[in-house]
Amino acid sequence: MILVTAAEMQEMDRQTIETHGISGLALMENAGRGATRVLLDQFSGMIKAGVAIVCGKGNNGGDGFVIARCLADQRIHATVYLLAKTATVKGDAAANLRRLSALGIPVIEIPDEDSFSKIKSDLCRFDLLVDAILGTGLTADVKGFFKTVIEFINDLNRTGIPVFAVDIPSGLNSDTGQPCGTCIRAQGTATFALPKIGHYTYPGTDYTGKLEIIEIGIPDAVIAAVGPKQFLLTAERIRSGFPQRRADTHKGQTGHLLVVAGSTGKTGAAAMTATAAMRAGAGLVTLGIAESLNPIIEAQVLEVMTAPLPESKRGILADLALDDIKQLVAGKKCLALGPGIGLAAETRSLVKKIIRQFDIPMVIDADGLNNIAGQTQLLKKLKAPVILTPHPGEMARLIETSPAAVQKNRLACARDFATKFGVHVILKGAATVIAHPDGSAYINATGNPGMAAGGMGDVLTGVLAGFITQGFSLETAAHAAVYLHGAAADTLAEAIGPIGYLAGEVMNAIPGEIKKLLKNQIPEPAPK
Repeated sequence: MILVTAAEMQEMDRQTIETHGISGLALMENAGRGATRVLLDQFSGMIKAGVAIVCGKGNNGGDGFVIARCLADQRIHATVYLLAKTATVKGDAAANLRRLSALGIPVIEIPDEDSFSKIKSDLCRFDLLVDAILGTGLTADVKGFFKTVIEFINDLNRTGIPVFAVDIPSGLNSDTGQPCGTCIRAQGTATFALPKIGHYTYPGTDYTGKLEIIEIGIPDAVIAAVGPKQFLLTAERIRSGFPQRRADTHKGQTGHLLVVAGSTGKTGAAAMTATAAMRAGAGLVTLGIAESLNPIIEAQVLEVMTAPLPESKRGILADLALDDIKQLVAGKKCLALGPGIGLAAETRSLVKKIIRQFDIPMVIDADGLNNIAGQTQLLKKLKAPVILTPHPGEMARLIETSPAAVQKNRLACARDFATKFGVHVILKGAATVIAHPDGSAYINATGNPGMAAGGMGDVLTGVLAGFITQGFSLETAAHAAVYLHGAAADTLAEAIGPIGYLAGEVMNAIPGEIKKLLKNQIPEPAPK
């Protein structure tokens, strides 16, 4: 599923109108009629007193005017509240506004806060409020009169009057999913042609409510010409790239993974990473760990082989281990580096040398990332493809900013880093973002808040490395690992409860999710 930016959608509209002869009025009609169908599907059973449609003077308001006419066709009372003077409405929106007057559909001008204060009590009597105030191009904070209106609508929403948004909730940045100061909180949204990034990126997902996509007549040739590079991960996409095993496959054909991880107090991270790779189907896994910790790790893993490595101090890996790791990496298909490895100065030196010198596909996670913070230039001299799997805090350290800044534009942060350094980036969190060196980016909609628990990232690293070890491309491995990791957690949340399931349980659920994927039993994701 393609996701678009506001600028891309505007360009699609322009090309459709100018080069394909489809008028803006026709697009608006299709949008309004489609939105009305969605509105009635979601809310018709509770509409008795009528619907209030709050409109701006632009094309978003024009869509609202069409909705008012379509509701009247269904004998549903609708009143339009125009947040402007009628004379300021232009273009296609003005044409649809004139049609309302001709049909006798009430349009009440509310151009300022004084006039709005007089109709607040009127809005309270409606069964449903339709938000057609602002469209997808908003980037600046909502202030003044519009802020007052949006906040009042949200107040009514909290009293039990639902809100339906046209294209995107007013006040939501469609490229980032961040509220622009204030934002309509809708129970349902009908968007046009293609979903926007903000619909699937938190907190935008929460403001959007149930999302439906309306086909309005944008030609496929226009979509291809504009060429959006953001996508929603879907089961079908992952299934189509998932390799099938022959009946005579043996472990020597399903790859051998090397994991270098763990330190004192963090052997669990190493154990889960290694075991998760086997749950994902890797044929063989060797776990390299500081020699004093080897007896501990051997008690935690059964199917995984271990390799005691020289240590500088108890539980601390250093340059002393480099030659041994070079020998271990021979014949391996992938190296997973970092979970629980620690931040000692000598470990930092080892991690940097591995990244600079090794020519094997790598997954770098956790302390592997923290050990290169401030020295990311070494990623420009990689000898093999690499996937980085930071959470927002680790991403912030890599780009020397705050986690809050990362969260404000997750997709841009991941994509900018991936293209700058030529690496694949999995920015973990709600709606995990996967960015590739070619500038393409994917948003994942599986997973749930119960995953906010220790060890989840270690499991993801293992599953990801396990797929690469089996011969998946790095792109396919990243997509499959993130999607199935979240899907396994969704299955557990449904079976056990929304919180309290463990990372190890997610790990153990991975084979079942692979089975469902291959049997086409995983439903396509939607905003939650």
